[in-house]
Amino acid sequence: MTEKSALLNHLACAAWRIRRNAVRMGEVQGQGYIGQALGWADVLAVAYGHALNLKADDPKWEGRDRFLLSHGHYAIAHYSALIEAGIIPESELETYGSDDSRLPMSGMAAYTPGMEISGGSLGQGLSIGVGIALALKQKRNPAFVYNSMSDGELDEGSTWEAVMAAAHHGLDNLICLVDINNQQADGPSGKVLGFEPLADKWTAFGWHTQRIAGNDLAAVLHAFDQARCLESPQPRVILFDTLMGKGVPFLEQREKNHFIRVDPPEWQQALDILDQTRPTSYTEGAMA
Repeated sequence: MTEKSALLNHLACAAWRIRRNAVRMGEVQGQGYIGQALGWADVLAVAYGHALNLKADDPKWEGRDRFLLSHGHYAIAHYSALIEAGIIPESELETYGSDDSRLPMSGMAAYTPGMEISGGSLGQGLSIGVGIALALKQKRNPAFVYNSMSDGELDEGSTWEAVMAAAHHGLDNLICLVDINNQQADGPSGKVLGFEPLADKWTAFGWHTQRIAGNDLAAVLHAFDQARCLESPQPRVILFDTLMGKGVPFLEQREKNHFIRVDPPEWQQALDILDQTRPTSYTEGAMA
């Protein structure tokens, strides 16, 4: 097995565990943003299993890369990634959404180790990311800032103000990760407010832009590496086309997948499906 194949196999297993832990947390409450967690798991696996410079035992380490969860309702996905990274113990999974839990249903920095911002109001994360990236530049701290956001946040004017500001300041330490799953609370994202041609728009605003299949682990890995190693002094964005509910066919096929209420037997059905598809080795393109 080559070094790359071994890494892809490691990341495939991480993505599988992230999906499974998200479903387990959803079962605790009987509902949640499970479709997003399943679709975004491959991106999170590469972020936390390969790209981010972190110390699991010191989440506030000054040299860490910052990962901002602008779409705070993706918290269930982020918690699964933090469990995978060893920042949160798996034993806390059963407390998800409960009183006094460190894992509230929407991401809150004051509660959860490794959660950099409280992201309930959509469209704020990239603006915060610009400020953090500027501050790190002033301090000559080489850390990267990753802003994880949804395509629905492209509806917000504050997002595009931040896009302009980042390019103006040449923030080559800022990497934006956009989940293009084409769903938001009011319907398909492209119908609520059309945003195509999206890659052309980011490029025109001065960003280095990649658009890839977000459930193809090899493509995700390559995109992260390219974003980190780019030499030009400009911010970087990766647009990920993802499938809501990825890995659980009966959830993939749901017409409305933004917020899921699942009948009790279906949680076990989803876990059984994931267990049957647990990766043992990775074949390039198999996750697409």
